[in-house]
Amino acid sequence: MGSYNIEGLLYSIPAFLIAITVHEFMHGKVAEILGDSTAREQGRLSLNPIKHLDLMGTLVLIITQRIGWAKPVPVNPYHFRDPIKHMALVGLAGPMANFATAFVLARLFYLPLPDIFGLLLAVTVQLNVILGIFNLLPIPPLDGSKIIPYFLPKTMQQPWYRFEQYGFIILLLLIFMVPGFLRTVLWYPSEIVLKLIYMGMPIS
Repeated sequence: MGSYNIEGLLYSIPAFLIAITVHEFMHGKVAEILGDSTAREQGRLSLNPIKHLDLMGTLVLIITQRIGWAKPVPVNPYHFRDPIKHMALVGLAGPMANFATAFVLARLFYLPLPDIFGLLLAVTVQLNVILGIFNLLPIPPLDGSKIIPYFLPKTMQQPWYRFEQYGFIILLLLIFMVPGFLRTVLWYPSEIVLKLIYMGMPIS
């Protein structure tokens, strides 16, 4: 079992690096398009995965071999014309980049692939889907929490922002203390998304 976990981790790490890189890059790129160049000014608008690694998120990946997170790309909402709407778009950009990456990479299965590359590709597609779904959860500091204020009445927006300071603790408690949490919110939805991505593909 130990060797199996180590082998799985060897595939998960490069797949995770690809997933977090496209995710964080698109946060920064969409923010720049909308008027905030903070990520570029701080050297974070980059496709270098090292710039996006987060210690805790990497440790969670090693433990779970399925989920983790990156160091957030800096975004200054005061540079946006419509901060709430544009923060929602920036938040949505990361998960959407993961789903798009998964879809594009899955098309490579039309090519004859060596087994080792095919397995790495499958893990990369799966991790992009899982990371996309995970980040859509409406729990701070995940991207889904940046989308919520856009749909809240103004009277509820400030209480939501105050709630954000407790989000990370709540997230860790849900992951490690609530039985079946990840299976319910990640594995089942990811199976559905993966079936849609692989629909008609020449793989089993």
